[in-house]
Amino acid sequence: MTNLSEITVAILAGGHGTRLRSVVDQKPKVLAEVKDHPFLEYLLHQLNQANFKNIVLCTGYLSDQIEKTFGKKYKNLRLFYSQEQKPLGTAGSLRNALPLLNSETILVMNGDSFCVVDFEKFYKFHREEYSNASIVLASVLDTSSFGKVELGSDNGIIGFQEKKAGTGLINAGIYLIKKKLIEQLLQEKKLSLEHEVFPIWIGKGFYGYRDNNNFIDIGTPENYEQAEQFFAQYQM
Repeated sequence: MTNLSEITVAILAGGHGTRLRSVVDQKPKVLAEVKDHPFLEYLLHQLNQANFKNIVLCTGYLSDQIEKTFGKKYKNLRLFYSQEQKPLGTAGSLRNALPLLNSETILVMNGDSFCVVDFEKFYKFHREEYSNASIVLASVLDTSSFGKVELGSDNGIIGFQEKKAGTGLINAGIYLIKKKLIEQLLQEKKLSLEHEVFPIWIGKGFYGYRDNNNFIDIGTPENYEQAEQFFAQYQM
């Protein structure tokens, strides 16, 4: 059994935060303040508590601000930086970080969302399904802002529906992906995990992990406003 400390984590932190510009200007989205802490710090704190050790921050827009804020260490975490020289999208940014990804399986996280998850259970699920890639799924009352994930009876992902209203499962922005899949992505090409890569992986050992998890995405001003309340009980 692999210890979580042996798994490299990649956080996708290159977003411009265009929709947040009215409330968070002149800084990367992951540095948006929530209860006097940069949003990214909540993710790092979560990873530190789960005993991960090596974190690669995939940066782009105003990347120097992120490095100045966190440096090379956060609590027990070692921080490494993979800066894209041009916008590469979520998959392209991950491929760009390949030289720093030093484990057979990589934990990948979106830098603008937070999900309460038991990483040990998620990794156990990933191993037991012999999965090539696994996604943490959150259950929400309205999937219209996120897109809906469809699961088969064996927890295999069978489809993605964009912007469909109603209750359902959504992508919570936390993935376990075999490094060999990342190696297969085209280098220096702008690619989206969600829109271009994930649909291709359907039926190829691609599974969804359901948990009773709290989830927030700060991608819009409305959601960002809710973050203070979401983290009200969260002790840093």
